[in-house]
Amino acid sequence: MAKTHSDIGLIGLAVMGQNLALNIADHGFQISVFNRTTEKTDKFVAENPNTPGGLVGTKTLPEFVQSLARPRKMVILVQAGKGTDAVIDGLVPLLEPGDIVIDGGNALWTDTIRREKALREKGLRFIGSGVSGGEEGARFGPALMPGGDRAAYQELEPIWNAIAAKVDAETGTPLTGAAPGKPIVGGVPCATYIGENGAGHYVKMVHNGIEYGDMQMICEAYALMRGLLGLKAAEMGAIFSEWNQGILGSFLIEITADILRQKDPMTKKPFVDIVLDTAGQKGTGKWTSTNALDMGVPAPTVAEAVFARCLSAVKEERVAASKILKGPKKKYRGSRKALIEAIRDALYCSKICSYAQGFQLMREAQKEYKWTLNFGEIAQIWRGGCIIRAGFLQKITEAYARNPALANLLLDPYFNRTVKQAQENWRKVIALAVECGVAAPTFGSALSYYDGYRSARLPANLLQAQRDYFGAHTYERTDQPRGKFFHLDWPEPARPQLAM
Repeated sequence: MAKTHSDIGLIGLAVMGQNLALNIADHGFQISVFNRTTEKTDKFVAENPNTPGGLVGTKTLPEFVQSLARPRKMVILVQAGKGTDAVIDGLVPLLEPGDIVIDGGNALWTDTIRREKALREKGLRFIGSGVSGGEEGARFGPALMPGGDRAAYQELEPIWNAIAAKVDAETGTPLTGAAPGKPIVGGVPCATYIGENGAGHYVKMVHNGIEYGDMQMICEAYALMRGLLGLKAAEMGAIFSEWNQGILGSFLIEITADILRQKDPMTKKPFVDIVLDTAGQKGTGKWTSTNALDMGVPAPTVAEAVFARCLSAVKEERVAASKILKGPKKKYRGSRKALIEAIRDALYCSKICSYAQGFQLMREAQKEYKWTLNFGEIAQIWRGGCIIRAGFLQKITEAYARNPALANLLLDPYFNRTVKQAQENWRKVIALAVECGVAAPTFGSALSYYDGYRSARLPANLLQAQRDYFGAHTYERTDQPRGKFFHLDWPEPARPQLAM
């Protein structure tokens, strides 16, 4: 029997909204839904009549608001940016002090900070929650990254914990088998309070930046096996499937194996071979890279992944350039098995560096925005539901359990030991890529980051001298305390004589 008032409401019935609403209803919560197009609301409710919690369709925003139990909890899942602001503007006059607005979209964290402040001044509470896992995750268990008013989240927490992905308490392995009306029971939920105002959406942004890196690194491993060994798609699918049983086990490695073994229904050729080599993007990887530059945090691997997508987009230029620009003719003549193992090691080492950069970025962001982030818990909630879910994240969880103040993942004993054992293969692969003309930008940038980070002295001393020479920007000295600056009175540079 339907309740007089719903436990929660959701605005925006695109695919993600519909799936999240069904997930909530599957866990016994009655949910009111609203969409700007009434026909979509009616159709959605009619097609899903027997959910455990129940769906309540509403035709207007006032009806939607009045259908909710106080304090009202409302999830917004519409296009990020102006669309979200428009919905909030429509809701505010209808709400009462203490009501909770939840933005579940891919919002820019600075927008979330702005919205949280504006609503707080009106007596309303705001939560910006990252929701990761795509359509499947929204339906059967996403990773959830809520930030904002802590007390408000405590009221939302029973619902968020219920609908989140679940992992095994001891191993961190994702629990699977959810079906419509039959959610996962037990396990540890992949949801935790992240921090104040925009912290949840910031962490979701970094997650997406890391996701860009993961995807590009996998593509580079594929390109190396194809370019250096001439492997067919199905052969590579079998290799990725094998890798998925080991240290690289993850959702992205698993689906890569599936993709490489898939045949195109129309041509019967390997599906991957008929897909155009141009990649789209929605901007969160760019946000991550831009923010890293703004804060002066080295995150080159994510940036290279973004640039790789940008380069892929200029397809016509690349085709024209391929007829003019020539590379090396060298071919790999060594052991196939040894190279496959080396590529695996290169992928794992590059992945470690990419995640190290992402966690360093979050560490600096908490200083900038006065958040208190628990990096072990962040790694924990990424173990299931989200796109980057992987067994590897259990190692990050363990690293921060050993040392919550860890400055960089590379300094953790496990990751230090792993890179030490595998870096010979990592370097070998990058050298071969360069010698044979196979682009591997994230592999290369990750190694450069590692070599730079482990260097007690970098050539920036010369760079500082250059800046002081041409711009009197000053320099610090090795024989004086840090923070003390000097300037040398340089001679007027000689002017080159132009040939007449």
